[in-house]
Amino acid sequence: VKRILQNWPHANVRIIVVTDGERILGLGDLGANGMGIPVGKLSLYTACAGISPADTLPIMLDVGTNNPDLLKDPLYLGLAEPRLRGPDYDALVEEFVTAVQQVFPKACLQFEDFGNSNAFRLLHRYRDRACTFNDDIQGTAGVTLAGLLSSEKLTGIPLAQQRILFLGAGEAGIGIGDLIVEALKLQGISTDAARRQCWFVDSKGLVVKSRTDLVEHKLRFAHDHAPLATLLEAIEALKPTALVGVSGMPQTFTEPVVRAMAKLNAKPVIFALSNPTSKAECTAEQCYTWTEGRGIFASGSPFAPVTFNGILHVPGQGNNSYIFPGVGLGVIASESTRVTDEMFYTAARVLAELVTEQDLMVGRLYPDLKRIREVSLKIGTAVAAVAFDRGLTPMLRPADLEAHVRDVMFDPHYPDYV
Repeated sequence: VKRILQNWPHANVRIIVVTDGERILGLGDLGANGMGIPVGKLSLYTACAGISPADTLPIMLDVGTNNPDLLKDPLYLGLAEPRLRGPDYDALVEEFVTAVQQVFPKACLQFEDFGNSNAFRLLHRYRDRACTFNDDIQGTAGVTLAGLLSSEKLTGIPLAQQRILFLGAGEAGIGIGDLIVEALKLQGISTDAARRQCWFVDSKGLVVKSRTDLVEHKLRFAHDHAPLATLLEAIEALKPTALVGVSGMPQTFTEPVVRAMAKLNAKPVIFALSNPTSKAECTAEQCYTWTEGRGIFASGSPFAPVTFNGILHVPGQGNNSYIFPGVGLGVIASESTRVTDEMFYTAARVLAELVTEQDLMVGRLYPDLKRIREVSLKIGTAVAAVAFDRGLTPMLRPADLEAHVRDVMFDPHYPDYV
């Protein structure tokens, strides 16, 4: 692996996005065909945060595929074998991470679209050994937390008093829950109390301690409660202030579910975050209609504005591109040796602070995407400050940190020559 990486013609790689193609969001196991994901994510680093294309490197770890259509396709370019598992897989990833550290010692390594069985344990294994993060877990958590913080300005309910119910307990859902817990701990709430503000419903019902079928990453959010089979039953029993969909299952926020949230809350917070649009738990129009215009809605994919009873509602898109480019920019600008949960909490807080009164007046919980370079600069500066404050970098702190981060940003505009 080291020899292969040394073939790359650019020595100053600062951000790497790597996938093994197992869990491409909304599409599943694409094997080597998932290579478009690292390329696309790095394009967003350049467009949204000004990371020079020459400093980026997209990587696919081709470990086979369990997609039967690809295995029998004679034109499939990847390894036409079942997915590698177990010690051999771990050995390959270990060699890869070690090689990255040797060949590109200042690079930040972003794991993207790994399956649940690998994503959590790889993050746990390497987060304290390398400058690395998992966007599906931490980036999604950051943008969702930002939406929840923004919603406080409309509901009047602070995060410390919210009860959040998730549909879906995979990488995205548990990652969001973990970051909410970290945010609440910074407010002086104990870990156990913070976790009890987050409840999960998976394909088998409410995640509770009495269940014997829970995988490891769900256990910390398994609370003492009677088993409940459906999302509607969970809403009626737990009385959540916010409902977050990260299930990948379309139309699971049914009319009875949304109306139950509206009955419990004057301004119900409903996030249908599954991508692409066809997978969203409900549409913006359904949310606003079924809550009689009172719903506070965000989605993972874009929805057009909705006019209900003469009032314009502009749904916010809780897209990771608000978070990960700015976090990467801050890590690069500060030469941080680690990426921490505090950085993602800081990014979420900054993003929520950048929401304007004009945004809130139409119900939008995120800044206009046209401001994304400004957003990334502010997030990058705040993330870099965390790196300096926590001693995570050998660099001396610049006198004007925001100016330093701005100088790092690549601008694809060149002077006109006559």
